[in-house]
Amino acid sequence: MARKVLLGMSGGVDSSVSAALLLEQGYEVVGAFMKNWSNCQWRADKRDAARVAAQLGIPFVTLDFEQQYREDVVEYLFRETEAGRTPNPDVMCNKFIKFNRFVRAADEWQCDLIATGHYAQIKESLLHKATDPNKDQTYFLWAINPSVLSRVLFPIGHLTKPDVRAKARALCLPVADKKDSTGICFVGEVSMPDFLRPRIPERAGDVLTTEGACVGSHRGVHFYTIGQRHGLGIGGGTPYYVVEKRAQSNELIVSSNYHPRLYAQTLSASSVNLFCPREQLDAPLACTARIRHRQPLQSCTAVIHGDTLHVQFEKPQRAVTPGQSVVLYLGEAVLGGGIISEAGQH
Repeated sequence: MARKVLLGMSGGVDSSVSAALLLEQGYEVVGAFMKNWSNCQWRADKRDAARVAAQLGIPFVTLDFEQQYREDVVEYLFRETEAGRTPNPDVMCNKFIKFNRFVRAADEWQCDLIATGHYAQIKESLLHKATDPNKDQTYFLWAINPSVLSRVLFPIGHLTKPDVRAKARALCLPVADKKDSTGICFVGEVSMPDFLRPRIPERAGDVLTTEGACVGSHRGVHFYTIGQRHGLGIGGGTPYYVVEKRAQSNELIVSSNYHPRLYAQTLSASSVNLFCPREQLDAPLACTARIRHRQPLQSCTAVIHGDTLHVQFEKPQRAVTPGQSVVLYLGEAVLGGGIISEAGQH
């Protein structure tokens, strides 16, 4: 008897090709559209997903997770931003929605497995990078519960994006040339400041250099992130970059792109989640890490003390940002990650 899979179908080419590949591999597939946010695009995306499901001859259902998404992802985004950090909603969406609520839905639909169109791979019950380094999404998957990995399939993780497009065209799927979605996970193509502004009002303050000179004003430190250049409204002369956000005094600290304050060689991270045995990090482990999506892997040593992950990089890292993620790798395997809480100056 074929194993039954609940597949998340977003209406994009990646999840659509995932459905076709699962059918070719002999799985019984149920397509599921997750309605997580009532933006202007969700109905069109649902229609695209339903068209693909109909063409492939698989059942199609809609799962309404909007309340859970608001509670677990959007409220987290506001809390962290108000605290002066720069959160990553995609990480929380994967943790709480796609690999938690969706797994529970699979149980309700009596499905053995779940699948998504992420570019990642499962090998020997561990999370591994995708074949396509330009599309690898493991940076956003570090926080999912390790216990669910045995039930997860990533059907396109071994393919490149051009391979996926070619497969979709060969199958005459209506989304073969559909543009990839951008913006905040499920919310859509809205800028982060515009999304935050209804809940976090603008509050003008001073922009100061690292030497204390006032060079401009800002609209509220919450709307900026470490390393940011554009949108500062400081004209002429040497470009400035954000090196510090002082939420208490509402001051934004800037410097040149080469100032030591913009670089750090160590960091600490909380909310640690591991796919490897914890004992592997009881002593400093030589591995690699990245602190942003698509960043080339950086050589480092990592160790856990209590509930805190400490990472020391071989070379100073630019714009280490509290609230963002650090993800550890050993070869192609993902060891785990955490949320950056503090950066050590170079």
